[in-house]
Amino acid sequence: MKRMAFRPKLVPTLFSLAALIVLIGLGVWQLQRLTWKETLIDRLQSRAEMRAESLPPGDLDIEEWEFRRVTLVGQFLHDQEMHLLNRSLNGNPGLHIITPFRRTDVPDAPLVLVDRGWVPFDAKDPMTRKEGLITGEVTVEGIVRFQRPITGLQRVFLPENEPARNMWYSVNVPEMEAVRGEPFANFYVVDGNDAVPGGYPVGHQWTLNIRNDHLQYALTWFALAVGLLVIYVISQRRRDDGTDEA
Repeated sequence: MKRMAFRPKLVPTLFSLAALIVLIGLGVWQLQRLTWKETLIDRLQSRAEMRAESLPPGDLDIEEWEFRRVTLVGQFLHDQEMHLLNRSLNGNPGLHIITPFRRTDVPDAPLVLVDRGWVPFDAKDPMTRKEGLITGEVTVEGIVRFQRPITGLQRVFLPENEPARNMWYSVNVPEMEAVRGEPFANFYVVDGNDAVPGGYPVGHQWTLNIRNDHLQYALTWFALAVGLLVIYVISQRRRDDGTDEA
């Protein structure tokens, strides 16, 4: 019986080495991204748990203000509310009510969009939830959020906003501003009020739902690197007479 020996050829070796370096590099990069994402999640979580502070006037920086808890004083413009469709609560379908808010604590401040919370589809009409249309000066406490770019499969499956029909599938501040014809701040506030008269909208609709799949991605790249190495070693084994193992 002829013995097998590892006798690599130049071209397969160079190709495999280059691919191995790329795969390991991608795995290391994902581990670096994992550390960055964990730090980001911890930072945002701590912000959401901090004591609320008065919301500054004007636009805000996303890196500094995302998920920070704030308060603002003013009045809801209920006649201008917008409907953010296809939102669920405990498995029940419905929508979120986005209402422009005119601040009285800061003179000449732009309107602030406030996500007041969830309502079922049969409560879409404001007249079905009159008690929840809070009037007069109120204090809103919530967290700051910013619109996110639509990427990947969202471009395929997420319907386009229909401003003329008040049908919104994603928060888009410039589009909403154009419809209302008045300046909006570049963010929105998710209302933390979960005790609205009449029960709707149901506030406090925020979750720190940031995907963190970098460890799985890293393991995938490293597994591919190991698989490539195994295939390379097997393919480069030869019998003593010079013929391949296969």
